[in-house]
Amino acid sequence: MSERKRIALLIDCDNVSHNSIEGVLEELAKYGMVNVRHAHGDWKNPSLSGWIDRLHPHAIRPMQQFAYTKGKNATDSAMIIDAMDLLYSKSVDAFALMTSDSDFTPLVLRILESGLPVYGFGEKKTPQPFVDACSPFIYTENLVVEQEEKNDKPQQSASKKKTKSELRKDTLLVKLLRTAVEQTSEDDGWAHMSRVGHYISNNSSFSSINYGYKKLGDLIRASELFEVEMRNDGSAMYIKDARK
Repeated sequence: MSERKRIALLIDCDNVSHNSIEGVLEELAKYGMVNVRHAHGDWKNPSLSGWIDRLHPHAIRPMQQFAYTKGKNATDSAMIIDAMDLLYSKSVDAFALMTSDSDFTPLVLRILESGLPVYGFGEKKTPQPFVDACSPFIYTENLVVEQEEKNDKPQQSASKKKTKSELRKDTLLVKLLRTAVEQTSEDDGWAHMSRVGHYISNNSSFSSINYGYKKLGDLIRASELFEVEMRNDGSAMYIKDARK
């Protein structure tokens, strides 16, 4: 059995809410072990008080960065230096950047050049260049773990599953799914689900979570764009374009 990826999670606390950190860590657990957890920000700033309560329970190390000059984001520079130090140390196998700031797009591209994946997490206001650079990129609004029942309804609506009609109207999504199946299918048109997933992750920032589905297979079933077959006693999922 291969070793699990060592992941460095770097958080830009100035530009992302603390409410989704539990969901982010749960999502990263699918990919490997988050052995580096650094939260960057000016901890003297009252606006980070919500983050302070989340640090110790999740073993996140606060990285203090003073705002030396008004109008300049010192946190960005410190986080980039931190990332490059970790990259050169060769102590991690992947990076996760939790930020809604597109200024980190060049950093993502530099990490990718070194052959390491970058998982992105940010709010829906995140500019598209940063979203597109990461693979995958997940909107943190869909990862909020709600603690209070009175707030349950708003959170359910934030991560509501897209219907078949809504999925089919998303032309970019439909094109991505059909292209992935076409590129990974055998001569008979059937494609193994794992190969489809790998193709998508290597060629886009797509995540099924952004559509309200925990698994890609669930989203594909809901779209009804493909025929589905379970093989090998139900352990392997194969799909085929329903038009063929």
